[in-house]
Amino acid sequence: MSGLPRLGKKKTAFGRRIRHKHSGAWARKAPKTSRQFKPNVQTKRMFVDGKWQRVKVDTRYLRTEMKRMQEKGVPY
Repeated sequence: MSGLPRLGKKKTAFGRRIRHKHSGAWARKAPKTSRQFKPNVQTKRMFVDGKWQRVKVDTRYLRTEMKRMQEKGVPY
């Protein structure tokens, strides 16, 4: 399904995972490891360029687009 067009601009964000157990004494700091925050991407059938098309869309974009369509009175 990787051939589907993608709508929205969300990308993978990076951060640190910090363990709350500090391994005993405060002299040793809590271990930190890198982690990824993946965007919530859904496959959705939408009306794009005058025709129905199956697209991958991140949920933030989907929410905003549904609000716009609802204001216009367009079926979605």
